[in-house]
Amino acid sequence: MKGISSILLLVVSNTFMTLAWYGHLKFKDIKGFESLALWAVVLISWGIALFEYCFQVPANRIGFQGTGGPFSLLEMKMLQEIISIAVFVVFTLLFF
Repeated sequence: MKGISSILLLVVSNTFMTLAWYGHLKFKDIKGFESLALWAVVLISWGIALFEYCFQVPANRIGFQGTGGPFSLLEMKMLQEIISIAVFVVFTLLFF
């Protein structure tokens, strides 16, 4: 169960990460956001990224063997990268 919980948290975390890193590229299409200054876009992205960390840290603590989870550090990192790429592909296909 810890493994599944960790993976689901990683998916949610990576969704927020992808939105924070690339979502602002679509701001020009949203009324009221099209003329935001760079500093405002950075602050919005950092605000979104905060939620990434709120899911990422628990995912790693729950999933890592050193804290009672089923995955080694290498496995955690590999899961993170695979999930990150998968979320990015889905995000890109849906929003771009």
